[in-house]
Amino acid sequence: MKKLSKPYFLTRWMLASFIFLGSLAGLAHATNIGDMVPAIELPNESGDGVSLTKLRGKVVYLDFWASWCGPCRQSFPWMNEMQEKYGQQGLEVLAINLDGNLADAKKFLQENPAKFKTIYDTKAQTPKLLGVKGMPTSYLIDRQGRVVSVHVGFNPAKKSELESELKRVLEKK
Repeated sequence: MKKLSKPYFLTRWMLASFIFLGSLAGLAHATNIGDMVPAIELPNESGDGVSLTKLRGKVVYLDFWASWCGPCRQSFPWMNEMQEKYGQQGLEVLAINLDGNLADAKKFLQENPAKFKTIYDTKAQTPKLLGVKGMPTSYLIDRQGRVVSVHVGFNPAKKSELESELKRVLEKK
């Protein structure tokens, strides 16, 4: 079997990212800051539906991720930490996986365990509703269900800034 070089792998990864992002370019709707988040219900690993609407009253950090996303590997430990640190104050980290093959998502989760809820959108319909432009993308949603902020990508250097933003939203009742 022929071993693939790193440049070949990166080229394929960049092409896959371009195709994914290009498929989102013609969106008719995008959720903006101040908008109510759309009603989303997707299955968890057990197949039970998890509804974003039922999380009203909580501050939700909604994160879109996929197994092929490098920055997602960096964001999971931070999201675990935030869920543990602020869960009692009403934070709910909810991660939506966009892999078409659940086996890929499960392998990722074995390597990067999630201490927060993970749901699955194998047909990638929810990114269209919200206007996701890159991976990962996260939406901070207040207790009333309004989008407070949107973050494309994950930058470890901005973790304290993100945490401060979470705390400000959690403090509002």
